[in-house]
Amino acid sequence: MRNEAINRLIAAFRKLPGAGNKTAMRYAYSVLKMDEKDVQAFIEAIKNAKERIKLCSLCGNYTETEVCDICSKRDKTVICVVSEPKDILPFEKMGGFNGVYHVLHGALDFQKGVGADDIRIKELIDRLVGVKEVIIATNPDISGELTASYLANLIKPLGVKVSRLGYGLSIGSEIEYADALTLQRALQDRKEL
Repeated sequence: MRNEAINRLIAAFRKLPGAGNKTAMRYAYSVLKMDEKDVQAFIEAIKNAKERIKLCSLCGNYTETEVCDICSKRDKTVICVVSEPKDILPFEKMGGFNGVYHVLHGALDFQKGVGADDIRIKELIDRLVGVKEVIIATNPDISGELTASYLANLIKPLGVKVSRLGYGLSIGSEIEYADALTLQRALQDRKEL
């Protein structure tokens, strides 16, 4: 039988993605085993991140500055559109992409009530002045495909080339888990929409 404090800690960890009851329980008991110094450092790391991290005013990626390093140093004529900030990391690990990103913070999913006004589509359209190509790198699932098609229909009439990652990524997989070679092939094999 667990006491109320442990139950609340487990419930807090269950709010994390992918944390079921057993994982949340392991996290809670691990925190309880930490010495006070490590617990305080853990709490400070969370508080510090919540206080300092914000969205880049251009791309929507997480940053501590008004404009992230990628947006301030890269070729702004090519924009790679991703669903979430975590989707940028595999591209950056792969290397070789010198454009900028645009984070939608979601994908269209009408069954869940996520429409065009709920993600950063307007901000993307506002960035298209001087852009030569938009690479749509949403996940190859139903929501990602719907989002890609919607964006292509909005952007192509503006005279901007629109491409989609090649299908080196399997349908239903998530970009965040792709290995560098698969991601590199998908980027090289992108197709105009």
